Amino acid sequence: MVLSYTGTEAMEKMLRWGAWSKGPASPQCTSLVFTPGNTTCEPEDRSSVAAEVDLLFYSQMEWRGNTAKSALIRKGYEEVSHTFQSLRRVRGDNYCALRATLFQVLSQDHPLPDWLQQGDIAQWPEELLATEELIGQWRFPLDHRDGDSIPSSVEQLKLYLNLLRKRWHSAAKARNPQERHEICEEVFQGGEEEYGLLEAVKFLMLRMAMELHGRMLRDEPVPVFCWLLFARDSSDCPRTFLTNHLCHVGFSGGLEQVEMFLLGYTLQRTIKVYRLYKTKTQEFVTYYPDDHKEDWPHVCLVTEDDRHYNIPVVKREKES
Repeated sequence: MVLSYTGTEAMEKMLRWGAWSKGPASPQCTSLVFTPGNTTCEPEDRSSVAAEVDLLFYSQMEWRGNTAKSALIRKGYEEVSHTFQSLRRVRGDNYCALRATLFQVLSQDHPLPDWLQQGDIAQWPEELLATEELIGQWRFPLDHRDGDSIPSSVEQLKLYLNLLRKRWHSAAKARNPQERHEICEEVFQGGEEEYGLLEAVKFLMLRMAMELHGRMLRDEPVPVFCWLLFARDSSDCPRTFLTNHLCHVGFSGGLEQVEMFLLGYTLQRTIKVYRLYKTKTQEFVTYYPDDHKEDWPHVCLVTEDDRHYNIPVVKREKES
């Protein structure tokens, strides 16, 4: 179920926040920021994750209509405000779910996942290429390479995976929240590094999909979501999953719900999502995945429609 805005609400949302999230087409822009599928320009502030805004203020401004839906979403924000005080809006392109999740991963003080501490993840593209030709035609959003200097998809992915490893290790070693905040501010600027890291996460999702599908073929236990992931006619194996789904993420589509489970498994994080249009139902809070709630670190997101995700910021204790 995806809720649609009424005409009046949609216009008000565009005027208040939508221009920032989608990229305004303004002739006064002075700096260009690339958004896949969008050639418009952005204001001077290139950040793809906005500064904090009071959560209840945002709710009142964003959903100030008198419709039943507006009341439902405001009620959802009210529930979220018991734990969180602010919201950081995330650029609303097709990388939104990946961007919001990775931002939360890097900004929080949690141990590194096991796979990031073992071996060299930058070698994984070559290992994957040796077993199956799946990544030779990988698309990159900032593909402005030219002439004889064009690196292969494998080399590009190795570069971005290595960068992801370095950034994640730096965030884990940060001495305080301010240092982690500075790392995130450097990364999420709508440039090549940010989109390269997001493509690296997509590659890791493919690798995890291959591992889980292999377990299924060997009749080994797998998480329940795997049966849903590979039950789709368009995604019955890792190759079709890549071709028909993952390749399009960031370009013409975002992550579907079943792919949010895969993302959580890939990063070894439980993604706790407050689904505001599900307020007053058992699905108001959904965990991706839901079988590691006790042993994996949590990262929290907020969504109004299962398409666009924002970042809630916890309440801070008052300093004595």
